[in-house]
Amino acid sequence: MKRQKLEKIAREIVDAALEVHRELGPGPLENAYEMALCHELSLRGIVFERQKPMSVNYKGVSLDCGYRIDVVVGDEIFLELKSCDQLAPIHEAQVLNYLKLGSKQLGFLINFNVRLLKHGIKRIVNGLEEDL
Repeated sequence: MKRQKLEKIAREIVDAALEVHRELGPGPLENAYEMALCHELSLRGIVFERQKPMSVNYKGVSLDCGYRIDVVVGDEIFLELKSCDQLAPIHEAQVLNYLKLGSKQLGFLINFNVRLLKHGIKRIVNGLEEDL
């Protein structure tokens, strides 16, 4: 996917997440945010998959290890949604691992359990120049 189109979709995702947080605020469970965000993406005409399974390729064998990506937007951008007190480095590592396994460049780790959502959004890249 071209960089410009990827960035346009990324902005739409952040806008949709902000709208969900404005409506629900901090507190609900992750599943509520996931369902609300997917509904918001649908309202905006954005194509996505929810709870997409991901296998691990190990020495030429595809292993179903039970990995599921919360939301995949446009088959390009991975979203990992949280509702926790604080994001931990392991959460970022999880998204980066998904990006590597899926050969994708861009993902977002979004913790909705914050007062201001801008403090809960982390953009995570895999081989993508962060020059914007």
